[in-house]
Amino acid sequence: MTAKNAFIHELEEALAHGSAERRAKTLRRVTDLFVFGSSHFSDDHIEVFDGVFSHLLADIELSARVTLADRLAAIPNAPPKIIRTLAFDDTIDVAGPILTRSTLLDNVALVENARTKSQDHLLAISRRNSLAETVTDVLVERGNREVALSVVQNAGAKLSETGYVRLVKRSEGDDELAQSVGARPEIPRQQFLKLLTAASKAVRIALEASHPLNVTEIRHAVADVTTAIQAKAAAASRNYTAARALVESLRASGQLTEGDIEAFARAGKFEETAVAIAMLSALPIDVIERAMVQDREETILIVAKARGLSWATVKAVLLLCADKGGMSAHALEQCRTVFNKLKRETAQQVVAFQQKRQASSYSRASDE
Repeated sequence: MTAKNAFIHELEEALAHGSAERRAKTLRRVTDLFVFGSSHFSDDHIEVFDGVFSHLLADIELSARVTLADRLAAIPNAPPKIIRTLAFDDTIDVAGPILTRSTLLDNVALVENARTKSQDHLLAISRRNSLAETVTDVLVERGNREVALSVVQNAGAKLSETGYVRLVKRSEGDDELAQSVGARPEIPRQQFLKLLTAASKAVRIALEASHPLNVTEIRHAVADVTTAIQAKAAAASRNYTAARALVESLRASGQLTEGDIEAFARAGKFEETAVAIAMLSALPIDVIERAMVQDREETILIVAKARGLSWATVKAVLLLCADKGGMSAHALEQCRTVFNKLKRETAQQVVAFQQKRQASSYSRASDE
């Protein structure tokens, strides 16, 4: 009997009625055969191996499953069915290597795994070389602190706006998480400012070190007393430069209207909304920005009433300020009641006072 025929006979015996020990031994031999020849196998060959692995994996000891997972995790053309089986194993020593290293798991499988398996499984997923927003959304929503921290410290993880909203809220009172979230270069400005307003002094110092070009902006996003400097920092930021250019072009052509504010707000465009409101109300951007970032609904209501904006536009802006979490129907109704009762003349007087106050602040700042 040739070596090949002997191996086939051994495989058939193990599959038919071999003991757990014999099945484990055969599994090791099949694994060796696949690993060393994987680069030369066709899709048909891989399908055959998938079936063999699946049969041999039944009722074998944990150590054999762990070894198999570790050896198959880095192979780009490993049998897909057995990869999924291993990834969804309840034992993290089996699932971990696959979840962290295998490129055969698509986003759908990763999301399903993150929604149904243990925190250890989520942690393993969070350590992958790259993660899509659909995956990190689930990790940030369902994962514990260790998982959240692992996600934000993973440079290959992409975070959605919803993910940032959740992370900023979770960062309250957690300096390490707050610093890691704030250090990500692509964090939306709106969320960065919200993070800073609640951050401890130690975190703000650390974020200044990680954002050396924005030290002034960071300091004055938190301190309201130097609004002129904050406004200059906001105006110099990349997002605000683009937003200002767009809104300024609309105003110059006489096309900037209330409809633009509502459209910007409904589209989730924070910078464009803030700039448009500031230009139409003749108030500095930093005043509008702080009202939007720090949930000062009364300021938004006053400015909107003074400018004669409709409730539909005001509602869109309030929902934008509330991030993805939204506002309750009760809170919105309360704002609507206040907005309807507020007299436009009163609102205009408040805005005029604010304009004079800002002008005085800028004058003192320039003198210094």
